[in-house]
Amino acid sequence: MIRLQGVSRRFRDGANEVSALADVNLEIAAGATVALTGKSGSGKSTLLHLIGGMDWPTAGRITVDGFPLHELDDPALTRFRLTRIGFVFQFFHLLPALSLMENLLLPAELAGLRAGPSRERARDLLREVGLEGRSGSYPDRLSGGEQQRVAIARGLMLEPPILLADEPTGNLDSDTGGQVLDLFLRLSRERGTTLLVATHSREVAARMARQVELRDGTVQRDATVQRDGKVQADSGPVKIPRVGHGSGEAP
Repeated sequence: MIRLQGVSRRFRDGANEVSALADVNLEIAAGATVALTGKSGSGKSTLLHLIGGMDWPTAGRITVDGFPLHELDDPALTRFRLTRIGFVFQFFHLLPALSLMENLLLPAELAGLRAGPSRERARDLLREVGLEGRSGSYPDRLSGGEQQRVAIARGLMLEPPILLADEPTGNLDSDTGGQVLDLFLRLSRERGTTLLVATHSREVAARMARQVELRDGTVQRDATVQRDGKVQADSGPVKIPRVGHGSGEAP
């Protein structure tokens, strides 16, 4: 379960204060597939970063898989990210000097896991994403779609309950992007992984079970996608009681 209560995120830009998110209330059930939509600057990536423990809210509460992120310090957030969240980005972020196997093993090494079982899991994941037999290859020998598949496998290496993807098909052609999205959804369904995808693509959003549209840092629409691809009537933002003083609000 992901739960945001009265979450805001503001930044300083010189003498000005910029509001990236304003009083966001949202609940996402375990195993859900959700598209975060909206124009550039609407707050999609900021929301992903907060849910993933990569940033702190200026105000409000964020609880993810039982962890109160607004209360955690840096070491605790690092452990949370490592064990509970898988990240997939638009630009893959594979390390070019490492083989595919070594790229997948890196999270396991950081988590202090044993090499033998980790290597076996990495081989299984490469097989699942259609890259069996390529463990010794390097990222520059792969196509964009293949690199993104490796990034997905790396994101699942520690079996996180939540996978966050920021424009994962943005650098891919439509056919390859569709194949990558098929992979996301299949792995999410088989593993019960909660999947949140920030995207500009209507096609990607239509494949998710739920669409949350942001505008100027606020939730403007929260709707369910039917099996035929049509979006049900707007249910509006989730209503959660506002966080008051003395209730653990983040500073």
